[in-house]
Amino acid sequence: MYKLVSFDVCPFVQRSVITLEEKGVPYEIEYIDLNNKPEWFMQLSPLGKVPILIVEDTVIFESAPINEYLDETAPGRKLQPSDPLQRAHNRAWIEFTSTVLVTRNQMQHAKTEQETRRLAAVVNAQLPRLEEQLDNGPFFNGNDFSLVDAAAAPLFQRLAWLLELAPDLGVLDDLPKVTAWSEALLQRESVKRSTVADIRERYLDYLQGNGLAGNDKGPSWLGSIGASLVVPAQLG
Repeated sequence: MYKLVSFDVCPFVQRSVITLEEKGVPYEIEYIDLNNKPEWFMQLSPLGKVPILIVEDTVIFESAPINEYLDETAPGRKLQPSDPLQRAHNRAWIEFTSTVLVTRNQMQHAKTEQETRRLAAVVNAQLPRLEEQLDNGPFFNGNDFSLVDAAAAPLFQRLAWLLELAPDLGVLDDLPKVTAWSEALLQRESVKRSTVADIRERYLDYLQGNGLAGNDKGPSWLGSIGASLVVPAQLG
């Protein structure tokens, strides 16, 4: 039995849940409050971050090595190319999607419209690099769902929610291949099953500052827009 330790709106943990769903193996998830981290978690996680994967007495941290381990050990279709060069190429683009995800995270927490739009422009400058890598789809490697797709799906899910709040941010504009890829990922059953049932409502609540700590408390600019769209949820 694989056990993931997670925070309920964390996109990086979601990558590993998608991988587990694609592999079709049983797993367990335990959600923690990142503002009140249990002592047992701090002892297990060297970086104090989720996700961590617990396999017997061994702990693996960071989503990329977790997903590679799951793909190598769990039954089911392999989600990494067999060719070493293509496999390394995929790893590189997983890292790129992580960079975009970090920028998107900064954008969602920005307190002013000006800063939000500045960061949206950074995302808009990053995504065309993905457009250049895509061929005929529907996924990054064509017809075969891969770990790149598992890594990218949480990014596109959250971008879709942000565009509901502010469509004129321009994210995904003039990117037909990336848009089609995003749509294919969000329709994937493994992606649909990879979150808590009310993830969109929890995410909008999170943008309002609920569940955040320190200077991040209080709504972001996007959270203020979304305040009327969600009843505050109990995070944790």
